[in-house]
This record gives sequence, C-alpha cells and structure tokens, in this order.
Amino acid sequence: MDWKMLEWELISIRRDLHKYPESAWTEFRTSSIVADRLAQLGFELTIGKDTIELSAVMGRPSEAEIDAHIARAGTQGGGAPGGEAPGSRANWIDRMKRYPGVVATLKTGRPGPVVSLRFDMDCVDVDEAREPRHRPHKEGFASVNPLLTHACGHDAHVAIGLGVARVLMEKRDSLRGEIRLIFQPGEEGCRGAYAMTQKGVVDGSNYFLAMHIGGGVPSGVFGLNSLGYLCTTKFDAEITGKPAHAAGAPHEGHNALLAAASAALALHGIAPHRDGSMRVNVGVMNAGTGRNVIAGSAVMKAETRGETQEISDYVYKRAQEILQGAAAMYETEVRVTKTGEGTTATGDAALVAKAGAAIRKLGCFREIRETVQGGGSEDATWMMRRVQENGGQATYLALGSDITAPHHNGCFDIDESSIIPGVEALVAIVEELAG
Repeated sequence: MDWKMLEWELISIRRDLHKYPESAWTEFRTSSIVADRLAQLGFELTIGKDTIELSAVMGRPSEAEIDAHIARAGTQGGGAPGGEAPGSRANWIDRMKRYPGVVATLKTGRPGPVVSLRFDMDCVDVDEAREPRHRPHKEGFASVNPLLTHACGHDAHVAIGLGVARVLMEKRDSLRGEIRLIFQPGEEGCRGAYAMTQKGVVDGSNYFLAMHIGGGVPSGVFGLNSLGYLCTTKFDAEITGKPAHAAGAPHEGHNALLAAASAALALHGIAPHRDGSMRVNVGVMNAGTGRNVIAGSAVMKAETRGETQEISDYVYKRAQEILQGAAAMYETEVRVTKTGEGTTATGDAALVAKAGAAIRKLGCFREIRETVQGGGSEDATWMMRRVQENGGQATYLALGSDITAPHHNGCFDIDESSIIPGVEALVAIVEELAG
C-alpha cells in the first residue's frame, strides 16, 4: 500500500465532500460517490431505501425538499480524483429511491466473525466562515451550499471509511468472516441510525465499531471507549390557536405565541433529576403574522437529554405535559412530532482491550486513552445497543485531531494529517478481530 498516495486521495475526497455538504436525509451526492467507489473495489452493496426501515424514519425533509436536493446532487462537482465513472452518479441516485445510505459487505469466504463499522455522512446546518484565516475558504474548498457546512468532521469520516475499504480489500486474503461498512445518513439530530438499525443492518454482528474525529481529543491521541453520550429526544411542537384583531376583537383570539412562550419558559424550568444530568433546549420558536394580529400559530423546535434512559424519559415526559398545559391555558392545540432520538451505550471491556492491543502495535499515536468523554449525543448508540443485546460487542472510538473551532461552528476545521492514522487504526482493529 502506498500510504502517501492514499493520504493524498483521501484528503482530496474529504475536501470535495467539504465543498458540497449535504444535511440529514439529503446525502445523495455523497452516497453516490461512496457507492461508486465501493462498487469499483468489489464490495457487495445495499443502498438507499433498502438500508432504511421507513416506518422508523425521523426528521426527514418534505418530498419537495428531497426533489430539490436530488436535483442539486446531480449537478454539483465532478467528484474527487480517481472517483466516479461517467454517468454513474445519476444511476446510483436513481437506485437509492429517494433515501441515501450505503452498506458495503466484504465476504471473505472463510469462517469468522462479522465486524461492522459505521461512518456518518451528513453536515451541520450552519454557514461556513468566509475569513482569510479559515483554511477551507483560503484554499478554495469551503462550502458552496448556504447554511450547510461539514462542521463536525463527517467529511473526514467518509474519507476514512473509503480508505479502510481500500486497504481491507487489498488484505482480503488474510481476513476471515464478513466485514460490513455502514455509511449512515442523518447523524445530526439523531435521525438516521435508528432507522438503519430497525432495518437490521447490524444484525448478526459479532463486533461493532464507530469512531469520531476531534471532539476535544488532540492530534496523536486515540481513545478506545467514548463515554458520556446523553440519551436524547428531538421534537417539533406545532401550536394552533385562533387569529383575531389585536385591538378590535382580542377576546376572540387564542394566542399561540403566548402559549409557545409560556411553554418555552416552563420547559427550561423542569426540575433536575436526582440521579444524573439532564438538558432541555428550545432552539427555534416562530410565531405570528403581524403586529396587530393575535398569533394563530406557532412552531417550536426543541430537544431533551438525559444521562440515562430513565432520566431522558423523565424530562421528555415532563416536556410533553408542559406543552399540553400551556396549550390548554391559552385555549390552543398542540401537535408534537418526534424528529430524532438517541440512546446511550458503553463500550465492552473485552473489545476495548482487543482494540487497544491492535492500536498499540501500530506505534503511530503518542498516547492511547482507555476512555474519553464524548459529550452531547450520538445515534450510533442504537447500533451499539442492538449488537450488544444480540450478544455481540461494541465500542465507540475517538480519533484525535486538532480543530480550529468547536464542533458545529462555522470556523471548524480538522487536522488532515489525522486521516491516515484513523484508517490505520480501524484496519488494525479489524485485523485483530478477523485476521
């Protein structure tokens, strides 16, 4: 393997994806590039709708929005060097049947374990910085899509996944069992993993690995077990009242804005749970049509989180009670739609030990940490839990990388020299498990 050449190729892929980011459930361009490269390598593929349990989908855009994203995916950029065959993108997008996602399988033909690795593909809904000091802007690969930026490193995750695919295919004669590479849509907002899990993409797995770049872990450091991911529920609340003239007939109106405002304040006042940490956030609230009109409708976008599933269930239940109470107080109605959900999971000690043994043999990391604090929420926990409940082992790895700004910030960028060590680490673990 020419690692220098592979590094150049993967950085090129990462920058191409960075320039053309796609948000949750719209990763059609990204999925087509992934599928085309994996098909050329010789993997068996399951793509798009066939990787998703439709009844479990949360937070997907409207069909009209999907149409627009598919149209954009077919026109933007030509793909990174060594990529797509002519005309392949339209073919792959058509085969997805309006749902992104790719599962690639390498069957060695020799008895052995099933090892599954997950790579998320979506970007963050934030504008990228346009500052001279921001490298993507300075070097010409900043996002061209408004309010969309790879500000969490998922572009690097996809590049690493494709690098792992390349190396494993070269080493297939020394492997046994089955390797699955899962390229997941919709991690942001915890929208995609649950639907893939319900489809069964990790069923039968003896081992499951996920990995995130950055996250406060510096370059040259590798974490074997990310802890602290909070259970979470994302939801939209639509409050419907009755508009009326604010001066001429205020008594005839049912004020949806006041119902939403009351609910927002009360949500942030939910009593903390004695058994652990919890979070509530109302991130968006829109209401009303004019200054002289009693607001007839309001929309809130909110989330709850808890350190354990019990705490998460507690805070979400209280949130629903508050929304119903506030709506009733102003004689309005509220409809709640769940748009995303994540659970929590902990890495298995046996797999953490095996991963650590493999990483230490590499010698490419100056420090290996048994545990790191992940923070936030992560929907790969659904896949971890499913594998563990079925008797397998799972862990969530941390790939150190110096970053230029916090995750989900428009100035975010990674240390690209971390990409190849990420590939080496995952390949080494797979070889430890299935070599």
